[in-house]
Amino acid sequence: MKVVLAGAFGNLGAEILKELCRRGHEVVAADVAERPVEGAEGHYTFRHIDATDPATLQGLCDGAEVVITTVGLTGASTRFTAYDIDYKGNMNLYAEAKRAGVKKFNYVSVISCDEPGAEKVPMLHAKYMVEQEIKQQPMDWVIYRPTGYFYDIAKVFKPYVEKGEMQLLKGYGGVKANVVDCPDFAAFIVDHMNDTNVSFNVGGKETYTYEEMAAMCFKAAGKPVKIKWAPIWLFGILANLPKIKKAGKHDIILFSKWTLSHDLVGDTAVGEKSFAAYLQDYFG
Repeated sequence: MKVVLAGAFGNLGAEILKELCRRGHEVVAADVAERPVEGAEGHYTFRHIDATDPATLQGLCDGAEVVITTVGLTGASTRFTAYDIDYKGNMNLYAEAKRAGVKKFNYVSVISCDEPGAEKVPMLHAKYMVEQEIKQQPMDWVIYRPTGYFYDIAKVFKPYVEKGEMQLLKGYGGVKANVVDCPDFAAFIVDHMNDTNVSFNVGGKETYTYEEMAAMCFKAAGKPVKIKWAPIWLFGILANLPKIKKAGKHDIILFSKWTLSHDLVGDTAVGEKSFAAYLQDYFG
């Protein structure tokens, strides 16, 4: 089967790419840049795209039966917003897939993007807008809403662990999530890419509070647990500081605030990997 994978060289995209290649699909791996992906070499065709520029998408989906997109803003940007990348970029891709007669459009969104208050967080609201758009269109769709990833927690918490002090939101230490490992999630995506008009809230097998996850990180690094509790209003002030906005970090801070103050537990639990074991390898 011919599959177009947009955002093929991000952390999740690379795992999906490996899984598609392993199963023998004909894959067009599309992204702004190519990088080596162990296990996928020579098994796909690379296509340079800029999802914000429809001209770069022309002909991308010709002959494909399925499109999978992980396209989204994941870091600070002074050039683009989440609405530019997550919403407009994915809708540009959708338009090209529709023109080419693609049968299935698979979109990686995020859990809780439809909850009250999420409309104030661009990195959530832009994804919600995509969900609503594709549900109203004639092409069949699958929406995957992950809770978060093993590597995200480890990467975000690592600087605090190295400094010897973690910062969490006061009054939200009991907020919990069942984050998932990317290879497990990638396998699930490919398993279900031919489903019809269904959404999945996907997490891992283990659920922990953020306080527990912080303690696990310190333990894996062989350091004493030290957590500093910050008031939630501080994040709102920080997000609106002129220097933060100028650096393009406003939306990231709002997203972090949301993540640390809302339960993110997916009812579709996948994979058998232990988060604690992952952290031992990451910090070991």
